[in-house]
Amino acid sequence: MHMLVLGIETSCDETAVALYDGEKGLVANRVFSQVELHRRHGGVVPELASREHIVRLLPMVEAALSEAGIEPQAIDGIAYTAGPGLIGALLVGASVARALGYAWDVPVIGVHHLEGHLLAPALEPGAPGFPFVALQVSGGHTLLVEVGGVGRYRILGETQDDAAGEAFDKTAKLLGLGYPGGPALAALAEHGRPGVFDFPRPMLDRPGLDFSFSGLKTAVVVAVRGRELDDVARADVARGFEEAIVDTLVTKSLRALKATGLDTLVVAGGVGANRRLREALTARLAAARARAFFPRPEFCTDNAAMIALAGHHRLAAGEREDLPVRAQARWSLDELRPPGSEGTRPF
Repeated sequence: MHMLVLGIETSCDETAVALYDGEKGLVANRVFSQVELHRRHGGVVPELASREHIVRLLPMVEAALSEAGIEPQAIDGIAYTAGPGLIGALLVGASVARALGYAWDVPVIGVHHLEGHLLAPALEPGAPGFPFVALQVSGGHTLLVEVGGVGRYRILGETQDDAAGEAFDKTAKLLGLGYPGGPALAALAEHGRPGVFDFPRPMLDRPGLDFSFSGLKTAVVVAVRGRELDDVARADVARGFEEAIVDTLVTKSLRALKATGLDTLVVAGGVGANRRLREALTARLAAARARAFFPRPEFCTDNAAMIALAGHHRLAAGEREDLPVRAQARWSLDELRPPGSEGTRPF
């Protein structure tokens, strides 16, 4: 079914708007990052994030429509991130989506943020078809998922504590790096020497596909305690930490492919932009006669294009929401069902 869908993403600290056409594909995609706003505080401040979404969102909707040369009357539906995420930020996007849907008399659907990430590869030419294994790795989430189709997800393993991106940020702060810490730590690690710090690879010595990164973070704390860290030592610590994270993610990903019998791994989420992770996954999967697929960085980080795409699938299948504004800070991926099925809504 051909539909033109407006997508809205406000789950954390990016305000994003996109337009997805079922025939033409992505026709507009805008993202405003709040990094500079939150940098002075050393991390995301939820109240400030929500206020910034309020200021930015409607002008960005207008800009996206203008960019695509589309009038509001052409919109067939609206998709917004309903969760998981910061509840205040989610409510901004949900409220705007519901108000526009009412004003334009079009259906509205709330989308699971992680479903957007899992379907984002379809925005790229040459994207792998279903089924595949997805490694979702970001500041808030680290999990391995078997993706059998839209709404057909089986969680194979997930973090039991810190997500990989969260561990990056906390370790970066320990080393005196600014916010956002992940990219800063990765840049510092480029100058580090391999093998100087050999940090543990959490949970690789036991079966299963779950992750745990809090112990790795503690190992870094112990390693630097009482040390005078010059620039060389800080780079060595960053290199050792990054290698431990990458080795853990790659080894678990290979185990997931073996467990499912699949040969394609899709990497989603902001940590998927890490150069060392991309190189290691590409090489080790190729040696195992498998392949890794990486969406371009703008589709790895939070964006509205993936929300519009996921919403298109569900709206085209006839899914609708009633009038109340809805958002959910926590929402398990296990609750989703294929488009048009019973039980797809979390509310």
